[in-house]
Amino acid sequence: MSDIQQTVYVVEDDEAVRDSLALLLKSDGKAVATYESASAFLADYSEEMAGCIVLDIRMPGMDGMELQKKLNERHAILPIIFVTGHGDVPMAVDAMKEGAVDFIQKPYREEALLEKIEAALEQDREQRKSLGEQQEILRRIKTLTPRESEIMERMIAGQANKVIAIELEISQRTVEIHRSRVMHKMGTHSLAHLVRMVLSVKDRIDAS
Repeated sequence: MSDIQQTVYVVEDDEAVRDSLALLLKSDGKAVATYESASAFLADYSEEMAGCIVLDIRMPGMDGMELQKKLNERHAILPIIFVTGHGDVPMAVDAMKEGAVDFIQKPYREEALLEKIEAALEQDREQRKSLGEQQEILRRIKTLTPRESEIMERMIAGQANKVIAIELEISQRTVEIHRSRVMHKMGTHSLAHLVRMVLSVKDRIDAS
């Protein structure tokens, strides 16, 4: 994951606040991209973006909560930290129920904001690592032939080679060959590991 450039995306309509945040983050060694509106960020958004969003909750036009909703509709995984005014705390709590990782209230301590950003970046790294692993498992599953997929399903269900052979009306030796190919293509020597791998992507298989 170290080869992926993480960026802190600052979405803030107040130019002075935006510039101040950018300066703070750059001085802390972070890559920064700033946007003056939620719609500007949304127009630039792509699922390849890595990092986190520091998002003002109240902005003219599309506000922070509307942007969060639109990103959720796109299944975005960028962690969001909301920046709120005193009266916006109930809104921020609602935003966290919708998946925001944290919020910070104005005026805030720079150290507190940097801590929250670091935690959000770590969450982003972990999420992308997990997604990368799932994509690799799905890629391996797609290399299986229909017969190998059928036998893998029965292996995961705990069926013995003899039972599989009887139910599919093939020889036990043929089952053993297919089983060996499944394990090789999936990159594991352990049935328990195979089960965990397939279960980790079950929702994505079901949805496809």
